[in-house]
Amino acid sequence: MSDISQPESTPESLPKSAPEDRETAGPLDEAEANPVRPYVDLGGVKILPREGLHLRLEIEEGSKRVVAIGLDYAGSTLQVQPFAAPRSIGLWHEIRDQIADQIGKQGGTTTLREGPFGPELVAEIPVAAGQGSTESTRLARFIGVDGPRWFLRGVIAGEGALNPEAAAHIEDLFRSIVVVRGSTPMPPRDLIPLRMPATPGAGGSVDV
Repeated sequence: MSDISQPESTPESLPKSAPEDRETAGPLDEAEANPVRPYVDLGGVKILPREGLHLRLEIEEGSKRVVAIGLDYAGSTLQVQPFAAPRSIGLWHEIRDQIADQIGKQGGTTTLREGPFGPELVAEIPVAAGQGSTESTRLARFIGVDGPRWFLRGVIAGEGALNPEAAAHIEDLFRSIVVVRGSTPMPPRDLIPLRMPATPGAGGSVDV
């Protein structure tokens, strides 16, 4: 999913959902980040390199645009997408309900819980039976943070959705992300444009 669908009616005031220390511990706005750190520039987000981190660009077939960043790290996967948001209204509370509804329609289940970034969804999502596969569902954590004029969504799968030690590593990676909203006017819920790094690997992937 790239741009987030508009709700039938938008409440006038939805609180922002973010950790109390977001401005210092992340995810950070570009204005809050250390400008001398060696980030990998992906347009709407910047990623801090670390040993063992593998970056994948998820590209929409028709438009060929980058619609998500996939990060493989420490036995977990983290998919991130930055969206434009109003200055004073949060998106995560409403988007969370939409995600739960979509997963329910697919035959999956979701559980709302309090996580390190605030409310998050733990989802059991049905998977197509693959050759030799015995698993009928996969576990994923949907996390979200409302920042200044942006919303950052993350989906954690693999070990980071299963055990606390692995979760801490992938949560730290999510914290280290910098969102670059830019000054271009954008409707709320539109995907902030993403792009390949200056030196991408073959097939839109790179070890960083």
